[in-house]
Amino acid sequence: MKISEYWLREWVNHLLSTKELVNQLTMAGLEIDNITPVAPDFTQVIVGEVLSVASHPHAEKLTICQVNIGNTQPLTIVCGASNVQVGMRVPTALIGAQLPELKIEKAKIRGIVSDGMLCSAKELGLTEISSGLMSLPKDAPVGEEVRNYLQLNDVTIEIDFTPNRGDCLSINGIAREVSLLTRCLLNRPKTEAVAATINDLIPIELQYPQGCPRYVGRVIKQANVNAPTPLWMQERLRRCGLRSISAVVDVTNYILLELGQPLHAFDLAKLNGGIQVRLATAGEELTLLDGQTRCLDGQTLVIADHQQTVAIAGVMGGFDTAVTAQTQDIFLESAYFSPEALAGTARRYYLQTDASYRFERGVDFQLQRQAIERATALLLDLTGGQPGPVIEVTDRTTLPIIPSITLRNARIKRLLGHTIPLTEVSDILKRLGMTLTHENDTWQVTPPSYRFDLRVEADLIEEIARVYGYNQLPSRSPLSRLTMRPQPAVTLAQIQTTLVQREYQEVITYSFVDADLQVQLTPDQPAITLVNPIAKRQDNPTAIDLSVMRTTLWTGLIQTLRYNQSRQQNRLRLFETGLRFIQTANGIQQENMIAGIISGTRQAEQWGNGHTPIDFFDMKGDVEAVLRISHPVDENTFKADTHPALHPGQTAAIQQGEEILGYFGALHPSIIQRLALIPPIYLFEIRLSPLLKTYLPKFREVSKYPSIRRDIAIIVERNLNAAEVIKQIKATASELLTDLILFDVYQGDHLKSSEKSLAIGLIFQAFSRNLTEMEIDSEIGKILAVLEQRLRAHLRK
Repeated sequence: MKISEYWLREWVNHLLSTKELVNQLTMAGLEIDNITPVAPDFTQVIVGEVLSVASHPHAEKLTICQVNIGNTQPLTIVCGASNVQVGMRVPTALIGAQLPELKIEKAKIRGIVSDGMLCSAKELGLTEISSGLMSLPKDAPVGEEVRNYLQLNDVTIEIDFTPNRGDCLSINGIAREVSLLTRCLLNRPKTEAVAATINDLIPIELQYPQGCPRYVGRVIKQANVNAPTPLWMQERLRRCGLRSISAVVDVTNYILLELGQPLHAFDLAKLNGGIQVRLATAGEELTLLDGQTRCLDGQTLVIADHQQTVAIAGVMGGFDTAVTAQTQDIFLESAYFSPEALAGTARRYYLQTDASYRFERGVDFQLQRQAIERATALLLDLTGGQPGPVIEVTDRTTLPIIPSITLRNARIKRLLGHTIPLTEVSDILKRLGMTLTHENDTWQVTPPSYRFDLRVEADLIEEIARVYGYNQLPSRSPLSRLTMRPQPAVTLAQIQTTLVQREYQEVITYSFVDADLQVQLTPDQPAITLVNPIAKRQDNPTAIDLSVMRTTLWTGLIQTLRYNQSRQQNRLRLFETGLRFIQTANGIQQENMIAGIISGTRQAEQWGNGHTPIDFFDMKGDVEAVLRISHPVDENTFKADTHPALHPGQTAAIQQGEEILGYFGALHPSIIQRLALIPPIYLFEIRLSPLLKTYLPKFREVSKYPSIRRDIAIIVERNLNAAEVIKQIKATASELLTDLILFDVYQGDHLKSSEKSLAIGLIFQAFSRNLTEMEIDSEIGKILAVLEQRLRAHLRK
């Protein structure tokens, strides 16, 4: 928000310099973004009065003006502006004057000597465009410096506010802060009730009081809406970042800046019946003041008459009921809209207005009548007219409730680490506008209606600290007892490091993803659609779409792979950790996942390697490396399975007992074709929480006796998983079997088409003695018998 320092000083006549004022506001928690002069430097520009205007004898578009500057002899100035006229008072640059982009010298223009220049606002650097001379008020003192008359030594202070300080979004709010900090008197303009001269009323209905508990309006008839806005008001608006539009709009903007209450003016003749504050009917359309037609949803609070919607409440008015040059009667609106009802409304329609900015942060719910009285007085001064009585409709059951907060002195000392005198605490609370009672080191405090951010004891203590001064609070190092806490044996960093060591690179993608791609990857999991997506494809098929929350990390990884492959980067190894969002019957479930994707060749290109593409077992090796960090290899199993995003014949589920940890496999060919990707592409995705639950390794003394290895080749059914064979061997053998190795799989000659041969190395070792041939033969016989009985396996001959 931008404010004029001179305007602020009219409200609080403090003695601080600009630098000191800015420093105090900063230390009180208001961030100052910028300080800029309201006008560039210029010199020797004074108020002049045009005494006469005559045509130039040698140029049709030029005139010769006699200008009174307060001296005995008027100046002769050649002027090319079309709006120059006798009697007008205008900035006059004398010979030697230095303007922002021009130095004035005595010159002969088409044979006539010109003793200066009559200036436009653009030539003084006050505006970027100008249609003629800058007309000053009739009472502007002739001969006075324009810089002094217009108070152009003023500066604009740009302030940034945290979302909870909506009470400061006005001159009134900032002045309260300055008065609080400097202990200077707050000089508010007197706002008196304007007596009605007509009895015109229109009915107002609050059909949705939860969103609008209070609505105040007033009819003003026979207003001259084409009356000019006075220069003083135009200047204040300009210095606060708003341009002058018309008298009616300028007054509503002025009240917005002065008091922080957004207003809106309707053309009364274009309203049908009364005013209704209600929720929009889904699908109804409204053309706004920006000329764009919006299709409204059923959650939008609107202002309507008895036939049509005329405004989005608290955001922007409608085009059809706007005040125009032909308007004679107006209806002025001043309402309180709850922040909850307006939250996100403007963003849903890609709008951001000064009104919505304030209503979303909160407006004083007791300000509406004062604002409409102040606006009425200004409008009558500018446009004339006949005001009707103020119409107010309030639903007190839905108005905000001002809390009564208990504040304890002991709590202040504990949180701030400093004892503030009780009298000073009471003084600060009163200066903050609080109503309070004090008894036995405890205050019962009621905040003012404009401080809707004060709800609990800690809020009051924060206010006391910033007003007392953070610099006055002592700095102490925190004291705490350190205790040794257990540390996890496996951390996410270890898992990430393992993947990096296997040539993976970590990426971070949006949690918001493309809806079309995600439905291909997880069609059985409904996506969570964003109400206000940061990017939406709509009618452009090539546009970025980020309209749903991801149900799998694969969505972002595939898009990243696609982006890189389109730039000739085909050998990729990427991984990501993050949340996925699943819609369940109990709400939204967020789960931490780790996922990866690989493509291209097994090794980077170089003269000693071939161009061997990656395959299923490359991905399986990477997954095993991740699983091995937290659990023994035999605790995890891989089971052939299916997944909508993966190749039907190259998909495996990762299991730990009966629990599925995730999936890996080749990307489905249809997805590769649809996205024009370059195969082969393999992916994995694993839940993180089971990976971080680790076992504690136990020491076992190494046997000093030799181990004995026996290799067996067994024939099993072709579709039997080797993991099942290994599981049965481990379950059958005694503790003498210390390890086993699957070192060959054979399918071919001398075997039936439905069979395969598994070559397994069995390693036996006893801890306290040498093994005998008889013991080993016995172990192998027992293993073969169980395999034959349970899996119909037999020894290959």
